[in-house]
Amino acid sequence: MRNDLENEDDDDSYPKPVGRWTVFYYGVGHMLNDVTAACWFTYLLLFLTEIGLSPRDAATVMLAGQIADGFATVFAGELIDRFGHFKIWHGAGSILVAISFSSVFGGCLPCKILASCSSLIETVSYSTSAAIFNVGWAATQVSHMSMVNCISLNSSSRVVMTSCRNAFTMVANLSLYAVALVVFSSSKATTHADIENQYRWIAYTSIFIGCCFVGIFHLGTKEPRLKICVHGTSNARISWAYWFKKVLYYQVGLVYMLTRLVQNVSQAYLAFYVMDDLQMAKSAKALVPAIIYMSSFFVSVIMQEMSWTGQRLKAYYSAGGILWVFCGAGILFLPRNMSAFMYVMSVFIGIANALMTVTGVSMQSILVGTDLKGCAFVYGSLSFLDKVSCGLAVFALQSFQSNTPKTQETLSTGYISVTRYGLGLLPAACSLAGVAITYTMKLQPPDSKSLLEPLLE
Repeated sequence: MRNDLENEDDDDSYPKPVGRWTVFYYGVGHMLNDVTAACWFTYLLLFLTEIGLSPRDAATVMLAGQIADGFATVFAGELIDRFGHFKIWHGAGSILVAISFSSVFGGCLPCKILASCSSLIETVSYSTSAAIFNVGWAATQVSHMSMVNCISLNSSSRVVMTSCRNAFTMVANLSLYAVALVVFSSSKATTHADIENQYRWIAYTSIFIGCCFVGIFHLGTKEPRLKICVHGTSNARISWAYWFKKVLYYQVGLVYMLTRLVQNVSQAYLAFYVMDDLQMAKSAKALVPAIIYMSSFFVSVIMQEMSWTGQRLKAYYSAGGILWVFCGAGILFLPRNMSAFMYVMSVFIGIANALMTVTGVSMQSILVGTDLKGCAFVYGSLSFLDKVSCGLAVFALQSFQSNTPKTQETLSTGYISVTRYGLGLLPAACSLAGVAITYTMKLQPPDSKSLLEPLLE
């Protein structure tokens, strides 16, 4: 009996890898957030400008949502650290997302009540819906991201779960673009009402797909218990000051913020780029993003089969960042008569996104380590930087965007549109800065023994 207890203690001294079903159930838990976020960043600005809002008003709506999301992530992180219950927060946030997201693309209700279609009323209405949606989105995101640290203390398992989550992010995005491709190809939008109906169908279908996977997550995932006795860690809640004293906290925060800027800002301007700058077919605003996320999906699946160390995380992040720099340069100067080359660049953008996202999020797990009582605050506070910076970046870019996009034929050959800056220059600059910061990091996983075999067989 004594030997059995000693063996059990020995087994607990080194965190075991998790099983493939645990990874799968965790991975699908963010699908509703992912599919709605893809719709949010890809089509919100396009939708609002198509129904008559100015680029600046459209950016105001997105900024309102991003600021609400940013503050909500901090509060949600603090409350989750205090009271726990990851699945309750996840479920409540998912319900709020499902209910509120339809109103973001569902038309202006106050305009109908007041019988007025002024730009001010429309902007306030859509901004309110966007803020409510993003509060629910934040609660779901923080609870799901911080949960990974309490499911396993094994650093490679955490990377694998993050990679699986990222793979299903790609599935969510591909689902959205498949739906969008069908909607845009099968129906023509000639009136204000037709445009609203197109995007409403996309939004409703996205919600249905996401809710199905949320149900799978809650049925298959158990509420994780904090492993509070590992390596002498205590049950006391960790104060904010503890994290603020760590240099790695600021490094990881900047890298994560820059990574999300790369992905979100480029996603927001991709549809404008293929339609206005390259003047590709309407189906391209669904097909080009789909190619990006197909390549990201395959890379994320491959990354699940690898063992991980701090140095390997840095190397793969740097590879993705450098790849984005070349893609950004190509986007900045790609002429319209070579628009077909965008399909090729989409493959490399998808690879770069996967490399940067999986490794950037996994760096947060290394930052948390075994300090599980403060993990939700870490994810919440770092997400705050991501949300607010993204909203401000889009707002600043849209402030320079004209109501009627100029064609390159009517301008000098040296003209570069705001869309090209948003999709090409800004992501490339952020990627380069992220690589530079990553080079200075000292990443040491909480368990020094790396996993030698793939987790998923």
